[in-house]
Amino acid sequence: MRVETVGIRDAPTAVVVVDPSGVVSGWCEGARLLLGWTAGETVGRPAADLLVDPPPGFPESCGTGPDPLGAITFRHSNGSKVDVVVTVQPLHGAEGRILGRAVTVQRWDRRPVIADRVFEQCPFALGVYDPELRFLWMNAVASSVIAHTEEQVLGEKYRELFPELDGLAYTNKLSEVARTGEPARLITVFRPRGSNYANAWATSMWPVRDAEGRVRAVANWGFDMSAEYWARQRLLILGEASSGIGQTLDVIGTAEELANTSVPGFVDQVTVDLFEEVLRGDEPPSSATFTLEGTVALRRVGAKADAEQRPELPPPIHYSPNSVAARCMAAGRSTVLLAAEPGPGGEWGFGPGLAADPAHWPPGNPVIDGTLGAAGLTGRIIVPLRARDALLGVVTFARGDRPEAFTADDLILAEELAAKAAVAIDNARRYTREHTTALTLQRSLLPGRLPGHEAIDAASRYLPAGAGAGVGGDWYDVIPLSGARVALVVGDVVGHGLHASASMGRLRTAVRTLADVDLPPDELLTHLDDLVLHLPGNLQPEGDSESAGESGATCLYAVYDPVSRRCTLASAGHPLPLVIAPDGTSIPVPARQGPPLGIGGLPFEATELELPEGSLLALYTDGLVERRERDVDQGITELLRTLTGPAASLEALCDTAMDVMLPTNRTDDAALLLARTRALDPEHVADCHIEPDTTQVANARKFAAERLRAWGLEEAEFVTELVVSELVTNAIKYGAPPIRLRLIRNTELICEVSDASDTSPHLRRARDVDEGGRGLMLVAQLTQAWGTRHSTNGKTIWCAQTIGLT
Repeated sequence: MRVETVGIRDAPTAVVVVDPSGVVSGWCEGARLLLGWTAGETVGRPAADLLVDPPPGFPESCGTGPDPLGAITFRHSNGSKVDVVVTVQPLHGAEGRILGRAVTVQRWDRRPVIADRVFEQCPFALGVYDPELRFLWMNAVASSVIAHTEEQVLGEKYRELFPELDGLAYTNKLSEVARTGEPARLITVFRPRGSNYANAWATSMWPVRDAEGRVRAVANWGFDMSAEYWARQRLLILGEASSGIGQTLDVIGTAEELANTSVPGFVDQVTVDLFEEVLRGDEPPSSATFTLEGTVALRRVGAKADAEQRPELPPPIHYSPNSVAARCMAAGRSTVLLAAEPGPGGEWGFGPGLAADPAHWPPGNPVIDGTLGAAGLTGRIIVPLRARDALLGVVTFARGDRPEAFTADDLILAEELAAKAAVAIDNARRYTREHTTALTLQRSLLPGRLPGHEAIDAASRYLPAGAGAGVGGDWYDVIPLSGARVALVVGDVVGHGLHASASMGRLRTAVRTLADVDLPPDELLTHLDDLVLHLPGNLQPEGDSESAGESGATCLYAVYDPVSRRCTLASAGHPLPLVIAPDGTSIPVPARQGPPLGIGGLPFEATELELPEGSLLALYTDGLVERRERDVDQGITELLRTLTGPAASLEALCDTAMDVMLPTNRTDDAALLLARTRALDPEHVADCHIEPDTTQVANARKFAAERLRAWGLEEAEFVTELVVSELVTNAIKYGAPPIRLRLIRNTELICEVSDASDTSPHLRRARDVDEGGRGLMLVAQLTQAWGTRHSTNGKTIWCAQTIGLT
């Protein structure tokens, strides 16, 4: 049975006096509390009788001195055993004769014995200083950190013993704790004496007070958190690399981003060498086929050092087949070169010590190269740049200003940085090629030259986004329609890249096809929206590398009639046009933007405006008015102010608007279509009402013949009479009143017959026995074009003949 002192942290200290013959001559109260024996029970007995297994000659044979003799087991009065630590001190008389010995007995498992051993053997650095920062005590680990024993520093002031550390955060914080009595925490990074590696220490400092609360000492506790600290620093560098590399979509700019990210947090110098094919956007040599058949030529496109600037032209770099860089590229493996063998350090830490541990290095690393010292370097890491099984070049990380040699963890970080940069560089290379292809495609899909038209004068401009954004899907068009009308179209496919350009071409083609059947603007957008909704899935972009084409498209469709001077328009999520009267005042457009294309189920509304002759219509994409630093409304106001300014021509006005509205570094495409309206001379339009009676066909032919003679178009009279006869007859037989005949003289002669029926005629081949079905065939053969357009009041059948103007 063992005696427990429950609730007592400090067990009593027993002092026993033993005479020269080993007999107990004195017994204190602490001995009674510790061992249970009273003085009457122990005085006069041999001291050895109190021990379970006394050493021979106890206590004389135990020697003298202040150091404990170790664990000895005493007998308790109740028969239990008590493990204690014994210290023996001789008692001298006046003549120096030994009068006896004082034996101090303390329990092993109670303070201060156990606490002293805990602190001394603690794997963390512990130290105690007086308020003047004189050393009072420190453990073995603290002695190792400062490379001094406890005997060398006791009583010495910290600042005087280590003047090179004076003024550092650690020393200043110790003084602050001693002065204020407030505890503090601190993370310090320094290189212990005799080590080649900097360690990160998490330090806690607190005041030690006496019973009256006065600060009598300052204690500190230091934990080597180098592994966690340097891992966090590497994560910070990787995080910075993730946000800083690949922002420009430019090969040289991306290489410089890698260099800027790595210096100075990781290394002191970085060089990036790439194959010339990568700079041109071509395919680089495949890493699977790359062999060393001679000198390897690259271009140094990215470099970072204290005094090094970006050259005007990337200089060529030639690597011999036996060079480390060439061998790394051929083998596809990184190599670490150190100027000398890794020195000592990190024996109390975790992270930095790995540099000296070969078990953590991959095979073949590190390589000792004594020539690095002559170049002022402590080490190099050479990493091949590979992405998607393609070899792009090589990157070199070097240290020279810091004494720490590279560690195995540093190699991992270098490879991670190189991997991120390689993907970004390859993306930039691919973008260069795609941007050129997409721009070529987009320009081929846009109208190279706007068609001339009697209804308007038109001019346009298109500018793609800057190199960092890619080619987008903006488009515009001018489409001649029946009845001397003209359609103005502008649209935008959200996103950039080849898919956006292809989507733009697809939508432009669809608009032209729908315009050819003369649909009103709102109906045309409804059909276009349905087309986008039912696109097959294989036409959508794959992955996240491209924007989602038509699913983010907008379109504005406007139709201008020079006869009535009316403009009808509808918008599918696109900005409304600006309309400027001939006197320079703005004409409001009472229309609303409908939903973007691809939403489905929502209606589009058409709005009709009557415009004075000479009005200016401005259709544009949002890239012209939107900027990060400018509100959209402000951009529209600025565009309106620019368009109302003086200009020699529409072409000049387009140039002025693009110069004023667009910044140098734009991030979106911008398109502008300007149209100055014309009005058709009323003398060139003739119409009449037709009664729904077949006897009125002759009157219709007569009306047409008289009007053509008045216009001086007698050569077209015969064909026109036949066409009018067929169209009017069809309207009377198959249509519904009211029926109207209209003739328009423009660059061509247009004949239109309108009725209130929605039934459309169809061109067919009549059989020999059929009495009808030949009228439209005749019209199609005698005219250059014919068609049907529908309105809210019915339909119009029209045809056009080429004429010579007089």
